[in-house]
Amino acid sequence: MDKYTQSLRMSLATALVVSVCIVDSVTIAYDGSVMGSVNIMESYGAYFSLNTATIAVNTTAVYLGSIMIAPFAGWIVDWRGRKEAIAVSCAFNIIGAAISGGAQNIAMFIAGRMIIGLGMGLAQTSASSYVSETTAPKVRSLALGMYFTCWALGSFLATGVCYGTQQLDPSNWAWRIPCLVQMFAPICVLLILPFLPESPRWLVYNDRQEEGLDVLRRINGAASSDDPSVQLQYQEIIDTLNYEKADGKSIGFREIVSNAPNRKRLYLCLSVAPLTMLTGSNIITYYYGTMLSQAGITSSKTQMEINLVLSAWQFVIACAGSILAEGLGRRFLCLSSLGLCTILFYCVGGMTAKFGTSDNSSGVYGTVAFIFLYMGAYSFGLTPLTNMYPPEVLSYNIRATGMGMFTLTAKACGVFVTMVFPYMFEAIGWKTYIVNASWNILFFVWVFLYWVETKGKTLEEIDELFDGIKHSDTPNLSALEEKINATETTYEV
Repeated sequence: MDKYTQSLRMSLATALVVSVCIVDSVTIAYDGSVMGSVNIMESYGAYFSLNTATIAVNTTAVYLGSIMIAPFAGWIVDWRGRKEAIAVSCAFNIIGAAISGGAQNIAMFIAGRMIIGLGMGLAQTSASSYVSETTAPKVRSLALGMYFTCWALGSFLATGVCYGTQQLDPSNWAWRIPCLVQMFAPICVLLILPFLPESPRWLVYNDRQEEGLDVLRRINGAASSDDPSVQLQYQEIIDTLNYEKADGKSIGFREIVSNAPNRKRLYLCLSVAPLTMLTGSNIITYYYGTMLSQAGITSSKTQMEINLVLSAWQFVIACAGSILAEGLGRRFLCLSSLGLCTILFYCVGGMTAKFGTSDNSSGVYGTVAFIFLYMGAYSFGLTPLTNMYPPEVLSYNIRATGMGMFTLTAKACGVFVTMVFPYMFEAIGWKTYIVNASWNILFFVWVFLYWVETKGKTLEEIDELFDGIKHSDTPNLSALEEKINATETTYEV
């Protein structure tokens, strides 16, 4: 089989694996954008008699649901497998969307959103583990980057739906339809899931070696399981998992706290949560209506039109970041994105302060331009890294548990955003952006000092960065590929 055919097979397998995991990123983005859009609908506010506190609670409910399931998500994912956990998360999302869309009172609406949160919490743990473990090493960064890049598609879909249903306002269907459409992505995932393989690492760990080997062949696009790169990855997985099973090593939280390298893995993993949740993007996601109003744009129709274009812009830039992640490296991608975000958020605050209450249309749209630039900078690096870096730095025996803890941390940060920032906007207005940009400087210093680079390595080779030794006698995959390429070049000459 020639390299073109193998690459095509690998790409198709990767596309299917990534497509099923959009349940997480699309649902998170759709949820955020829907709440940002319905918050400015007259019918929604009137039906629930909303004020600042209830708006915050409605938005926060989904994070509370995620926090509730996060401590158990890792155990579920390790026990039942990555695929089954994804299927259960879809069921939660469908049920929650149906309840919130048909809500008769605010308690029912909050209950539906908390059930959606249960699905999102389980999905973020299972889907990120699944993608990292079920893609070929050479496309893993692209797959993990594109997986969360679909966040922009969810935002685009939500804004488009809300833009259309806003014409129904003040009918309650203006906000009910967007809530019900949230069932669409998980239903699609349930239809695709039966055709996808289980994680080869989960299969091997559970003594289903032949199935694991066949999955490795499929995801590498190889014609035979005897392919040298497939055999090398298989042996790496066997050796590493045997090491992780030896000497009383276990799966889960106990193995994290009792092992210094695992503690380092965990705090690097958890550091991504505040990086992605508290750098300012969630202010725009959930409260862009407030931001644009402060900037001088008060028309809800104009606000939705701006958000629709913003979602498309984010998707294009996030795709570029995902494609370049393997070449630029994770640290450079994060530092460049975070540095630009910090500078541009200061600019958003300054522009809002100067033109937010003025009639200067150039100044107002200049403020909007800085919002676009900020979200472009965020989407380039931090969006792809959201679920790229955490599963990479975790070894198999703590990956699901670590991702559950990452989900818990991320959702806790989300609660902070949704509960604190509405009051910050009321109390200090544009200065909120200045405060947020200032703590981003601390994030930049953390990444510069502590992050390790994971590009160009298999998951098992990354373990060597933390443990100091490789747990397999096989050569690195990159060395094997260089040898194969050199042999082919010699043969051609």
